[in-house]
Amino acid sequence: MAASGTRVSSLPPSRPGSSLASGLRRLRQATATERREWRFALVLLMPAILMIGTFVAYPFVRGIWLSLTDTVVGREGDFVGAQNFAKLWNDSIFQRAAQNTVFYTAAATLLKLVMGMVVALMLNNLLGFKRILRASMLLPWIVPTVLSTLAWKWMLDPTFSIVNWLLFQLGLIRFRVDWLGGPVMALWSVILVNVWRGTPFFAITLLAGLQTISQEVYEAASIDGANAWQRFWTVTWPLLMPVTMVVMLFSVIQTFADFQLVYILTGGGPANSTHLFATYAYQIGVATGKLGEGAAASLAMFPVLFMVVLFQLWYIRRGEGGVTKRGA
Repeated sequence: MAASGTRVSSLPPSRPGSSLASGLRRLRQATATERREWRFALVLLMPAILMIGTFVAYPFVRGIWLSLTDTVVGREGDFVGAQNFAKLWNDSIFQRAAQNTVFYTAAATLLKLVMGMVVALMLNNLLGFKRILRASMLLPWIVPTVLSTLAWKWMLDPTFSIVNWLLFQLGLIRFRVDWLGGPVMALWSVILVNVWRGTPFFAITLLAGLQTISQEVYEAASIDGANAWQRFWTVTWPLLMPVTMVVMLFSVIQTFADFQLVYILTGGGPANSTHLFATYAYQIGVATGKLGEGAAASLAMFPVLFMVVLFQLWYIRRGEGGVTKRGA
């Protein structure tokens, strides 16, 4: 007899298609009651399937077809293959939009991660007013994007900017700053507004992860002589990594495809210097009526975003596999 706690056998490694074959085999061997339950489950899933098919799958397939045609508003186009993508590849504005999108996503996500971690650690160590502060932290995130962005556009206005007034009163500037008037300043202003809006989501999610970490782990690290900084890097950060990767995955997807914030603040200007994939696709497809080229511009972000998502999912699965092996 095997000793207690010793692993006697392990599950065989999963093979591609094994889950599907197992499901079909279970379906053939199912009893009448199980078949009725599965049919009932399918009926319950039908509304969600119809919604996804109508508002996600069909527009996606339709967009792929439009990107391969020269369709314009009011006229169904002819098939042109990859001509729209070739035209975009040689478009200097599209190249600038691609660079802006990558930089905008990377800078905003990293800043939101840092700010969210700082806020989460502060909220986790508070002794009083936790509920009020946690609820107030969500305000920038739950306020409609259009309303909050319009407020920021007014605050960054070169003539009526309250930001300029505050900086002038503090003696930090002597002249008015046109926050949205220069290419570099406008892009960084858009990034900072995105960070302001997205930090609460990071903070609340990381706070939930922090509260799952046992205090005994910190006490053991303190007994071993670790200071606060060492406890963060050796205890907090490794244990928060799964939560961090998930929240960064959502942030990258949302930030990469951002439209409302940039369109309201700058409209892609000045001189097309703050265009992202989404805003430039809108300008081509809707403003100028070239639906085929606009669809191609919007689909151009898909391969990059798909690879980023695949990498993050692989990293999350890899981390989960490591935890499982260590716990075995």
